[in-house]
Amino acid sequence: MAKKPIFSNTTQDWRQLHLGRLLGHAMRRFDARVLHLMANNDEVPLALSNLAARAQVSAAHIHITRHLNLQGSRLSELAQAAGMTKQAMGDLVTQCEAWGLVTRAPDPSDARARRIVFSDTGLAWLRAFERAVAQAEAEFRQEVGADVATVVSLGLEAYAGAYPDLELNS
Repeated sequence: MAKKPIFSNTTQDWRQLHLGRLLGHAMRRFDARVLHLMANNDEVPLALSNLAARAQVSAAHIHITRHLNLQGSRLSELAQAAGMTKQAMGDLVTQCEAWGLVTRAPDPSDARARRIVFSDTGLAWLRAFERAVAQAEAEFRQEVGADVATVVSLGLEAYAGAYPDLELNS
């Protein structure tokens, strides 16, 4: 009896070219471009621009930019939205607080709790992030074409919409 091959694809290309890996590479490339744009943006506070230019700002720091509610969030909410542990998010918030991006404020609904809120500097960072994302998206459209970019965007929106945590950020 002939032995069945362990893998159906003998070249193993699937390990390098599967959708999950390509999405991961695309996300890292997109995030790197956004950080580069922010590092070279005159409207980003200088200290933060310097941090971005020296690669001190990472994708983890972008989690706060993406997930922090404009009215503020509790640490546990922020960690859950970013898919991080509360401890890891706490460390990240402490670093962002030292950089002046966020502050901790009393939670008006619970005197024992604290909320993480954007500082004025953090709001300037957020506005610059919005512009950098828009530029990176425009560059993506230019590189792959408007039709492909639209299909990719719609497809990812539909696919990610099935992911339950996505609703936490709306």
